Amino acid sequence: MPTRTSHRGDRRISPVFLGIAAVTAVSGWAVWTDFAHVPGLAVFLFVTSAWIVSLCLHEYAHARTAFHSGDLSIGAKGYLTLNPFAYTHALLSIVLPVLFVIMGGIGLPGGAVFIDRGRIQGRWKHSLISAAGPLTNVLFAVVCTAPFWLNALDGVPVVFRYALAFLALLQVTAAILNFLPVPGLDGYGVIEPWLSHRIRRQVEPIAPFGLILVFVLLFFIPEVNNAFFDGVDAVLRQLGVGDLETGCGLDYYRFWQGENAFCASFAGR
Repeated sequence: MPTRTSHRGDRRISPVFLGIAAVTAVSGWAVWTDFAHVPGLAVFLFVTSAWIVSLCLHEYAHARTAFHSGDLSIGAKGYLTLNPFAYTHALLSIVLPVLFVIMGGIGLPGGAVFIDRGRIQGRWKHSLISAAGPLTNVLFAVVCTAPFWLNALDGVPVVFRYALAFLALLQVTAAILNFLPVPGLDGYGVIEPWLSHRIRRQVEPIAPFGLILVFVLLFFIPEVNNAFFDGVDAVLRQLGVGDLETGCGLDYYRFWQGENAFCASFAGR
């Protein structure tokens, strides 16, 4: 008896995702209209829920690309519903990225969609599947920064501007980290199909530790940390976002720490 691969219900958008999107919309409205008594709380809810939405879209992009590349089992696994709880490792894809945003203001890459690579033929397809996720973060960053690089900030409330800037920073950090050609990250997945079988076998045992190595370097070697965030700042400046906007966005996001003097002197509230 053949195994079920996919049907229309496997691609129906999850109510869980719709709920998270609704929280994003409502909290974004609260930030825009200054409705919230504590604006930082509204910024926290808006950025966190929008970040989870982007994580779901990141994984969805991997899954949808794999589905169209030949792995029809993707649908039966629930990956096309945008439900964050359907991922192979919800802890790695949702919980840890949110905690890293709260603790360090950095976009932790996801990566919990299991793809049956044996069903997919062609090196370009394998590379595109790996690239699809971080390209979603790139697109998300472009959308978040559109008011900045389009010089369309007139009428955009200042706190909402800061929230968008901080959300864009998360997307840029996630995209850069994911595109690093380090085993275990999407960047390595892009180039892996083009490597020799011998190299891939040698790299395979260290792949589970690639992300850990990256974060050890970022958090414990100041030179690496400075170089990384200099690159992030350079990208954001090209998109019209300055240190003031991202810094104030982080200040408002961490509302429990109290308003930072740096942001307070410029917020204009």
